[in-house]
Amino acid sequence: MEWSGAVLAGGQSRRFGQDKARYCYRGRPLLQWVLEGLEQASERFVVANQAYPVAVPIYPDLRPGGDTLSGLHTALARARCEWVAVAACDQPFLQQDYWCYILKRILPEAQAVIAASEGFLEPLGGLYHKSLEAEVAWRLEAGQLGLQALLRSVPHVTVPKDELEARFGPQLFLNANRPQDLP
Repeated sequence: MEWSGAVLAGGQSRRFGQDKARYCYRGRPLLQWVLEGLEQASERFVVANQAYPVAVPIYPDLRPGGDTLSGLHTALARARCEWVAVAACDQPFLQQDYWCYILKRILPEAQAVIAASEGFLEPLGGLYHKSLEAEVAWRLEAGQLGLQALLRSVPHVTVPKDELEARFGPQLFLNANRPQDLP
């Protein structure tokens, strides 16, 4: 199956104190780790409003101002494949085996495949179908920027976060708000 891989790197990294995508973690920028995890995708690209020294296309937000939802919209609009794996630039533990595992969870009626834990849906590190582009664009126009609300309103498959972390490690969905949050 062909699929696209998109890394969202458009945040301002205010709490982090520096650009997360460029932060050197274990000898390489965080962005490079995430791109490597998406290496089996038919295409890979970065959604960011600035240039990065990477060998993949970089697309700015098509509809800026909507935070992560703007990045998701751009990823869906720019992707060539029907399914798009969407990761944040600070998710270095989403490696190739992870993506292969959740790609197998796609069901015909689903528009998203995401991790879930105790009612919380993990929007990043998930798969999104291109058919969501119009819904995401509408929510951006309406100022409805919440990813949880979007995901709850569309057919989706959830994979228990505990199952994923047991298989791929407890830092899988790490949200690094500060450099010291990285192990």
